[in-house]
Amino acid sequence: MKVAVISTDGKVINQHFGKASCFYIFEVGGGKIRLLEVRECTPLCGSVDYGNPEEILNKTISVVSDCKALLCARIGSRPQEELRKKGIEPIEAPYLIDEALNNLSIEE
Repeated sequence: MKVAVISTDGKVINQHFGKASCFYIFEVGGGKIRLLEVRECTPLCGSVDYGNPEEILNKTISVVSDCKALLCARIGSRPQEELRKKGIEPIEAPYLIDEALNNLSIEE
């Protein structure tokens, strides 16, 4: 299964969903974890006006639409709701990426 992870350094899940400028995409299964790619996105929150927040939220979710779960340090209720509508489980897991992915218990 594919899992999106929000991190500033690729080692620790250390960023709020709204501040994410990229997602690390991992393949998790069969006791293995493999980094597939890093996908860029426009942060929902920031000092620069990027446009309509609803449009940005939808674009951000579309970047990870093929993932089963999204791991982040924190996430608001509205993004959680929208991710779940798309079949993506948002999980607050402010830990080391490897630790969080090894402990992931989402049914495939």
